[in-house]
Amino acid sequence: MSTTTHASHPDQVLADLADWQRNVREQFPILRAAGQQAYLDSAATAQKPQAVLDAVHHYLITANANAGRGTYRWANESTALVQRCADRVRELLDDPHPDHSGVHFVSGTTEALRRIALDWLPALLTDGDEIIVPDADHLANVTAWTEARDTLERHGVHVRLVPMPYEPSGDYDIAALAGLVNERTRLVAATHVHHVYGVDMNVHRIRRVVGDEVLICLDAAQSIGHLPVSVTDLDVDFLAFSGHKAMALPGVGALWARNTRGPRYEHRGWDGSPNTTGLVSLIAAVDWFDATDLRRIADWTVALGARLTDGLHHIPGIQVLGCQDSLTLGSTVQRRHGLVSLRRPEISSADLGFVLAEHGLMVRANAHCQGPAGERETSVRVSLHAYNTIEEIDALLEVLQRLDASLPTPSHR
Repeated sequence: MSTTTHASHPDQVLADLADWQRNVREQFPILRAAGQQAYLDSAATAQKPQAVLDAVHHYLITANANAGRGTYRWANESTALVQRCADRVRELLDDPHPDHSGVHFVSGTTEALRRIALDWLPALLTDGDEIIVPDADHLANVTAWTEARDTLERHGVHVRLVPMPYEPSGDYDIAALAGLVNERTRLVAATHVHHVYGVDMNVHRIRRVVGDEVLICLDAAQSIGHLPVSVTDLDVDFLAFSGHKAMALPGVGALWARNTRGPRYEHRGWDGSPNTTGLVSLIAAVDWFDATDLRRIADWTVALGARLTDGLHHIPGIQVLGCQDSLTLGSTVQRRHGLVSLRRPEISSADLGFVLAEHGLMVRANAHCQGPAGERETSVRVSLHAYNTIEEIDALLEVLQRLDASLPTPSHR
């Protein structure tokens, strides 16, 4: 695991940002109405601030029209917002060459990855080429490349999928990756923040070992809207994310293309009508992130996650997935980005999720759409955002402590 960039002690971060966080939480109507319930499933979808809801409502009652289809004022305003959204996405991503890159709107991360894999990449591949695939990441970042391989196979082109190597902590094994790259490597698929372990996968290191010619495609579904993301620093060729995980509406996402390696990326076929309401929500979400400060959001969720893992570490029957060296408050290695997965072996994850729900704690409890080399057993995933509170984490830990005391002593940690 890499050394943390969050130098302050988690408790100090939480104290320093307490007033900021209270103001943030007040901006989410669904949470104000939730009473004592705690929403702890932001990796599945994030809640929406009032600013996003207001922007959508204003658009629908003042300028709702089909973009690119008319010349009257509402249609022109809708057409202009498509370009504005593309510009805001480039700014969000710290795009170094906005005049050359492409931003293409899709339904979400899965569609973006499939568009690259099925519509664009096959024309670049020949018999014997290789794609490095992260088999222990989200299934969407595995099946897209499997589909591409199978499609090419039917046309007599044999492409090999090479499994991405991992360290025991769950990080990519960059040293082992260097040994896999060769003259037939065409693309490396990677994930920015792991959807089960919650760690930054250190994608910035990949370019150093693959060289200047290999394409890198990044699944950023769990990082956009949760922490600052710079395609300048990451040096990837494609980046995909879903709007609903970044406080926009469901059904809209973006595919960013650098367009400096290989032919320029363009969607294949007719795009049809754009999701203008979704784009309005995405613009408003990006504006909200700018006003709220993504660095503070990241600091808060990392510190809150550290409070959670430290508490879990002191409950004998709980197993926390991922790196075991980063659980305590005094850890000096990379912490989780507000995403913690756990098990209690004596109770199924589904039952544990049900127990937590009965106490007003909304978590995800299943296999989390993992790839074939991912965790074999289901788990409970707690995922946080800037609107989550210390009190919610403490309430979760209290329920788990009481449950642990009522169950048999585990035979192993």
